[in-house]
Amino acid sequence: MAEVFNLYLDDSGTRHPDKKTGRKPAHGYDWFGMGGILIDQFDEKAEKKRHNDFCKKWNIDFPLRSADIRAKSNEFTFIGRLSEEKSEEFYEELYQLMAQMPVIGFASVIDRPGYKTRYDVYGDKKWLLCKTAFSTVVERAAKYARSKDMKLRVLVEESDKKTDNRIREYYTSLKDEGMPFNADTSAKYKPLADSEFSETLYELRLKRKTSKIMQIADLYLWPMCIGGYDQGNRPYTRLIDDKKLIDCYIKSEERKFLGIKYSCWELVSKNIKAR
Repeated sequence: MAEVFNLYLDDSGTRHPDKKTGRKPAHGYDWFGMGGILIDQFDEKAEKKRHNDFCKKWNIDFPLRSADIRAKSNEFTFIGRLSEEKSEEFYEELYQLMAQMPVIGFASVIDRPGYKTRYDVYGDKKWLLCKTAFSTVVERAAKYARSKDMKLRVLVEESDKKTDNRIREYYTSLKDEGMPFNADTSAKYKPLADSEFSETLYELRLKRKTSKIMQIADLYLWPMCIGGYDQGNRPYTRLIDDKKLIDCYIKSEERKFLGIKYSCWELVSKNIKAR
């Protein structure tokens, strides 16, 4: 049997460049991101038990959803009824569930206003955010897998039929043709060749939210997204301090082609400087 890493991917934000987000979150940022966690396939059994133990203690028989947990909404309204001490205990044990797993966080995050400003000239022909984010995060995980002489299985959370079919198309294109970007302008990112993708990509699977490991991917993604805007965000800094993200395992100069990818950040940088 091949030695395989499993890359679990969820998405966060609105995947279309021009679509309005509706009510903005309190932090005011507007991104689309794809990301999650990399785990050795042979570690999954033990980590599913860890997930089960946490849920059993807190009487949870529904998926761990990052957005609902943060908002204390839907099934997670019970958090708001806990005492302050119990609430802190819940969040700390949830973080330890994430931190104690032998996983590494990967993500590709795109600032939507920056993307629209940069690519407006292309009109309807501009890349979909989803294809950009998917290709980038899979490639960076594949580079890591190759460095360990491992194959890479990609597991993506199920969505609607149209989106799922597009994900399948993106994966097939990546495996057969390589990265979908201009070779000259993307050379600085040291992209994998199509033959390297073919050697490394093992298979694609779609998973439901009931997948225990996919729920952990969901919990990892939000801190990685907001960390591009606010490096002082506590969940993000804790993951960094505990060496749970790919950026912790590479040199600073390697981050532009191996680390968490933050794209179209020009407007974000300007806003930070203006503060």
